Amino acid sequence: MYLNKVIIVGNLTRDPELTAIPSGQKVCKFGVATNRVWKDKSGVKQESTSYHNIVVWGRQAETSAQYLKKGQQVMIEGRIETRSWDDKISGEKKYRTEIIADRVQFGAKSGGVGASGGTSSAEAQKPSSENGEVDTIEYPEEDINPEDIPF
Repeated sequence: MYLNKVIIVGNLTRDPELTAIPSGQKVCKFGVATNRVWKDKSGVKQESTSYHNIVVWGRQAETSAQYLKKGQQVMIEGRIETRSWDDKISGEKKYRTEIIADRVQFGAKSGGVGASGGTSSAEAQKPSSENGEVDTIEYPEEDINPEDIPF
């Protein structure tokens, strides 16, 4: 059995870029940074950051471009793909590893209010550490078209 499954939770490094391929299908690209914190053998706290290229297709690409902004938290489920091409200027072979998203779940916005997208499940409400208020989920005001639901 083979499995190519990725789940990452991180923050957007740039605003999403929405384009369309010649067939008209929408594609959204953005970057996500994930952090790792650990203690080394001497007990000193260490940190590292990894950067991931994300590609989202179809209706989910449109909603990602509409609601996601730089700095916002997001959870991505998908698969890893590496594509290659010949550079037109140098003639070198170039490679790019990307996560092709099957599911995008929006996290808390910079202002502390969260939005859920790509799924109908709501995030659990968490108390805010600053003043004891409860964060709420902000839903888009547009109507949901049953034909847009992928299942």
